[in-house]
Amino acid sequence: MTLENADDLERLREIGRICANALQIMGAALEPGMTTAELDLIGRKALEAEGAQSAPELSYRFPGATCISVNEEVAHGIPGARVIAAGDLVNIDVSAEKGGLFADTGASFAVPPISRATERLCRDGKRAMWVGLNEVKAGKPLAAIGNAIGAFARKNRYTLISNLASHGVGRSLHEEPTEISTWPDKHEKRRMEDGMVFTIEPFLSMGAQYAEGGDDAWTLYSEPRAPTVQYEHTVVVTRNGPLVVTLPG
Repeated sequence: MTLENADDLERLREIGRICANALQIMGAALEPGMTTAELDLIGRKALEAEGAQSAPELSYRFPGATCISVNEEVAHGIPGARVIAAGDLVNIDVSAEKGGLFADTGASFAVPPISRATERLCRDGKRAMWVGLNEVKAGKPLAAIGNAIGAFARKNRYTLISNLASHGVGRSLHEEPTEISTWPDKHEKRRMEDGMVFTIEPFLSMGAQYAEGGDDAWTLYSEPRAPTVQYEHTVVVTRNGPLVVTLPG
């Protein structure tokens, strides 16, 4: 999506805030002993209280309001009977629609007690996302995002999952510009344009390089199996830099 007017921006900010608040509420509620279905219900109620609809349900008939991925699951985990335990690494991905516009956000949460390595991974996963966000500016190459995140990962001895990309968002959940690499990609030749809307969502890992499918049609797993985190914001490109719309408020 490319923003066309101030009304577009205000509506995008609204759905971005709704998604961010739902994510924050779910993260605060997360505790050992609850199922991923119970956590998903909390997210559903937060979205519906604001008049928003789950984007994965609306767009793809996903069997849940949010995607909740635990440990070896890195993306698109289906909420269900899985019980969250102390020490688990839980990724929550919240996307929703209101008034014809979509936003997308996500974060990983470590359930205490956790190791120092896991604590560091979560901290650095968030830093990797912001390293990418700080490259956003009209006229710059899209490849600058993946190049910066890749340099950060190498410096801190992490790997990046290189088959789960960022994407355009706004009038639909996934749209142009598609397949925005959050790793170095020599084939990426596009440039960022003023008003362009997309996500930045690197998957930072302690060894995994790819995501692979499993027994169901949705859940993706790290390959090789390794602790992996994902942090995600929806951002608007401006001449002055990034405008993040998925902030709680």
